[in-house]
Amino acid sequence: MNVQSPPTQQNQTVDQIMFDRHELGQILTLYGRMVAAGEWRDYGISALRDLAVFSVFRRAAEQPLYRIEKCPRLRAKQGMYSVVGMDGRILKRGHELRSVLQVLERKLIRAVE
Repeated sequence: MNVQSPPTQQNQTVDQIMFDRHELGQILTLYGRMVAAGEWRDYGISALRDLAVFSVFRRAAEQPLYRIEKCPRLRAKQGMYSVVGMDGRILKRGHELRSVLQVLERKLIRAVE
């Protein structure tokens, strides 16, 4: 009896997009300041086939307040980094992560009475 096994997927690799160490450092620095200010409480990281997502939550059981996305296929067009609000609107998009994160830095500045 001659039985052939189905082809394995050992040779096929699934490419995933992920933030590198420098990018994560910038994001986590902002995250730490927002946690210290009491604005944010939890985060989640997703590495997908075409984009990487850093989601920020006020509470773990809610939908994310903000999503910081990295989508390399938009590198030549609008920029591969973007900040997306809770309602799905793109708040800022650009080629440099630091400039894109500034839209969230402004949320930290409050008027003192």
